[in-house]
Amino acid sequence: MLMQLVRPEEAELADVATPLQLAVIIPTFNEAGNVVPLLDKLSIALAAYHWEAIFVDDNSPDGTADLVRKIGQKDTRVRVVHRIGRRGLSSAVVEGMLATSAPILAVVDGDLQHDETALPKMIAAIECDEADIAIGTRYAKGGSVGDWNKLRHRASQGATWLGQKLLRVPISDPMSGFMAIKRETLMAALPRLSGVGFKILLDIVASLPTPPRITEVPYVFRSRLNGESKADSMIALEYISLLIDKTIGRFIPTRLVSFLAVGGLGVAVHLSVLGTALALGATFLNGQFAAVATAIAFNFYLNNRFTYRDRRLKGWKMLAGLLSFYLVSAVGAVANIGIGNWVHQMDSQWWLAGMAGVVVGAVWNFAASSFVTWRK
Repeated sequence: MLMQLVRPEEAELADVATPLQLAVIIPTFNEAGNVVPLLDKLSIALAAYHWEAIFVDDNSPDGTADLVRKIGQKDTRVRVVHRIGRRGLSSAVVEGMLATSAPILAVVDGDLQHDETALPKMIAAIECDEADIAIGTRYAKGGSVGDWNKLRHRASQGATWLGQKLLRVPISDPMSGFMAIKRETLMAALPRLSGVGFKILLDIVASLPTPPRITEVPYVFRSRLNGESKADSMIALEYISLLIDKTIGRFIPTRLVSFLAVGGLGVAVHLSVLGTALALGATFLNGQFAAVATAIAFNFYLNNRFTYRDRRLKGWKMLAGLLSFYLVSAVGAVANIGIGNWVHQMDSQWWLAGMAGVVVGAVWNFAASSFVTWRK
């Protein structure tokens, strides 16, 4: 019996006809040195599956997107979503998930710190319909955070505890970014996703209309192979923003909460400058003017850095933004005084009149600065 030979183009067609089982979403920023080692590891771990890797790159200056694109010209399993002018791990993961037709979606960091050998167990739990989400956990038996120092470990445990208590998430590692999920589960969560910060798992679980079935697979968190860690103070702030959005965000916009928090710090700055000026012999009027000017500049800087970090002004635009913020705040001050005086005439309670003025002034400043200073 003669062996039937298959032409190369027929083999390629046969491969294309195999149903896509899995897409691995890999958000990246300056991870060029890790792309090839990660693909090599995924090829071994996922040898039994028909899979594809989708790198979602936030325009890395080190050429990560170009490297992935070059690899993709030879390996059709590899694709890149190249984002310009957008940043953020959660939103990158969602864009990657929506860019594939695979029924199972996995998320792996591009820094090789997640153990890809845990993926088959996670995928199997989804395939067998034992779970809607399978999570790689560092805090279940058999898992570990690796060589983290005590400060980082305690910070992670604190954030984990906070997420579990506020959101009532029944998982050991809600901070994990290593997971596999059914497409149907993602689509159910999608309308309520915040897309804030780095904790996409927590966002998805908290956004689902009904509690998902969850399987946890322990793994040991590895040290970064190449590149630099992206962890900084912004991660903590974005995590807090996510918790706010998932708890009171339906009633009060998260950005407004941040704006008001900055305003509270601005009050402290105002009083400090005023007190210092008076101690140095300045008149109250001059001290008050200096305090107001300083507090407005302080509020502008913090709001530009944190509240409106996705619309952050840089270079000369910061100067124009500061001037517009002074103008907005001046109008807000007039509204504060006017409303406060009107309420005081209606009700002699001075504190009620004062609070009314503050609330109206704060809401005006937030709305107007969003439209004028930090407009999209």
